[in-house]
Amino acid sequence: MTQSTYYFSRYKRQGKHHRNAPSGYATLRGMNIWILIVLPCLFLALAGASHATTGGIIFPLQVQQGAMVLGKVPPQSQVLLGERSLDVTAYGTVVFGVARDAVGPVQLRISPPGGDTQLVAVIVKPRDWPIERVNGVPPKTVSPPREIAERIQREQARVAQARATSDHGTGFAQAFIWPVKGRISGRFGNQRVYNGIPGAAHSGMDIAAPKGTPIQAPADGRVVFADADLYLTGGTVLIDHGYGIGSNFLHLSRLSVKVGDTVVQGQVIGYVGATGRATGPHLHWGMSWFDVRIDPLLVLDAKG
Repeated sequence: MTQSTYYFSRYKRQGKHHRNAPSGYATLRGMNIWILIVLPCLFLALAGASHATTGGIIFPLQVQQGAMVLGKVPPQSQVLLGERSLDVTAYGTVVFGVARDAVGPVQLRISPPGGDTQLVAVIVKPRDWPIERVNGVPPKTVSPPREIAERIQREQARVAQARATSDHGTGFAQAFIWPVKGRISGRFGNQRVYNGIPGAAHSGMDIAAPKGTPIQAPADGRVVFADADLYLTGGTVLIDHGYGIGSNFLHLSRLSVKVGDTVVQGQVIGYVGATGRATGPHLHWGMSWFDVRIDPLLVLDAKG
C-alpha cells in the first residue's frame, strides 16, 4: 500500500482569479503546462510532503474527523472510497467527507486510465467532543407530541432527499467565506443536551448575529431546498456546491432565494433569525458530503 501526500487545490475553473483566493494560490487558465506540472509540486513542498504516489495521485497523509478532503488523480480515473465510487472532475480533483465518528485509515482505490490500480490510505485523527448544554429551548421542540413528531419526520425526509443528489458544479473548490461574521456559539460535533435532555451531536456551527443580518453564500452553488417554516429548523435553505458538497442554513427570519436558483459566492440568500428550535437569533451553518456531515470551520480553515 502506498501512503499519499497532500494536495489542496482551491482555484476557480473559469480561469479567473477569485477575490477570496488565498495569497500565492494560482487559478486555472485552460490546460497550462505550468499548472499541470509545477503547481502540484509547489503544493507538495508547502505541505512538507515526503513522497507522492506515481502518476500524479496525491492525497493528504492525514485529516481530522469532520473534514472535507480533496485529492488529485489523473482525469478519467476510477476512484473507490471503500465500496463507494467517487466522481472525478474534468481536471482530476476528487472530494469526499469524513464523518464525525469516522475511524481511520480511509482507504481509496484509484485506477488511472491505462495505468495500474493504486491503494491510498489517509489517516483520520480523532477529536474531543465536549458536551454543550442548551437551556430555554421551547419544550415542545425537545419532546414534541405525536402529530408534531410526524411532521418533523416528514420535513427531515424532504431535506434528506434534497441532499441525496448533487450536480457537477465546482463551488466546492473555492476558498469558502463566512456566511455571517459573529461569535461561534455552537460548534460542530459537540454533544447537545436540550433542557437537560440528551440530543444528537450538533451537525453544524452556530454563529451568533443580530436578527436581520444578511447571510451570504459561502461559495457558488445551486439552491436545492428552501422552506420558510420547518418545525425544528425554521427558515431553511440548502445549497449544492457540487460533487456532493452542500451547505445548509437554518433558523432564517426571511429567505431571499428559491429552489433552482443559482447563487454566487457572497450573494445574500436570506437573513438571520430565531425560527424553529432556537433560543435567540443566530445562524446554524451546516455542511455535508451527501449524507456525511462535515465541519464548516475546518473548511474555512483549509483556505489558509
